[in-house]
Amino acid sequence: MISVDEAVARITAAFAPLEPETVAIGDASGRVLAQDAIARLSQPPFPVSSMDGYALRAVDAAEVGTGLNVIGSSPAGHPFQGTVGAGQAVRIFTGGVVPDGTDTIVIQEDTSVSGSRVTLNIAASPGRHIRAAGLDFKAGEALAKSGHRLTARDLSLIAAGDIAEVSVRRRPRIAVAATGDELSLPGAPRKPGGIVASSGYALCAMIGRWGGEAIDLGILPDTQEAVASIADHAHRADLIVTLGGASVGEHDLVQKALGPRGFELDFWKIAMRPGKPLIFGRLGGIPLLGLPGNPVSTLVCAMLFLRPAIAAMLGAGDTVETVAARLATDLKANDGRQDYIRARLVVRNGDRFVEPFGVQDSSMLSSLARADALIVRPPHAPAASAGTGVTIMLLD
Repeated sequence: MISVDEAVARITAAFAPLEPETVAIGDASGRVLAQDAIARLSQPPFPVSSMDGYALRAVDAAEVGTGLNVIGSSPAGHPFQGTVGAGQAVRIFTGGVVPDGTDTIVIQEDTSVSGSRVTLNIAASPGRHIRAAGLDFKAGEALAKSGHRLTARDLSLIAAGDIAEVSVRRRPRIAVAATGDELSLPGAPRKPGGIVASSGYALCAMIGRWGGEAIDLGILPDTQEAVASIADHAHRADLIVTLGGASVGEHDLVQKALGPRGFELDFWKIAMRPGKPLIFGRLGGIPLLGLPGNPVSTLVCAMLFLRPAIAAMLGAGDTVETVAARLATDLKANDGRQDYIRARLVVRNGDRFVEPFGVQDSSMLSSLARADALIVRPPHAPAASAGTGVTIMLLD
């Protein structure tokens, strides 16, 4: 068996960033940039007022009680056409362009107006209430870097930079095939001794959330011919993922069925719990990741190994997020496998505490659905008492 870290390294080494494509920013949420998004203009493009008031020369307003002639206005989107001279002011509104010749804004609450004349009730100083050109960002500045996964906030920033389209990595195509004679779809008739296939729904949702595109190949029976048919779909995918068929007996079936179709095994078995029987190799040049069939094992392994594979294809820096927490209850010593323990997360006086579920069977989806985190226990970790610091993976 190999370690989790070695497995992640060998899996991610099999992938390179996919080719870029250009999309409108309205379609770019969650996509990963293939090149920097460079601002086409400065923001703001020109000096603007941050308040409603009067634009004037500070030299004309050094004393309280100064009176000035109002010669025009500058609402947002309608700049004043002309230059302001000595003894003059322009009525200005928030977002209005600061007129040529002025260098300060006196807000309307600090003035008295009579006809076309404004009296200042305060002394003015240069630069007051003026947003300088390029205050937010300047033309030519990178607003988001290559490899960054775009958020809703990023889209607003990029749009402000007058960018209508961005270059992003193509979505990785992930072919997903579940195997097992016992499986049936939700709502469909079940065979004697059969169970409902459930992991694929979460897996396809995860693939979409992580930036990929799932290709559902359905449920395949446990026959050599059915498993071999996976090879017929290899050309459609950047990565093939199988669910089940990764334990000792079925592993032989995968090799028998796919070996003649070009399957080459890289490694099998990882020193972890849940998820020890995991396969990784290539099928005719296309990477294949064989996830274990127990539902919790499937999904935990997807978080640990499939997500980094997708990130590698997107050229993204996504990694499994771990944070520190304290145990709410005692834990026994661990064996030689790295353990991922489902747990509830609570915050007490600003500190994170995790309480592991009592039963950690890899078939129990209910505890995974209710869990907030996975406690990461290294191989041979000694027994730990309540209050001991641990590393956790946050879920969702």
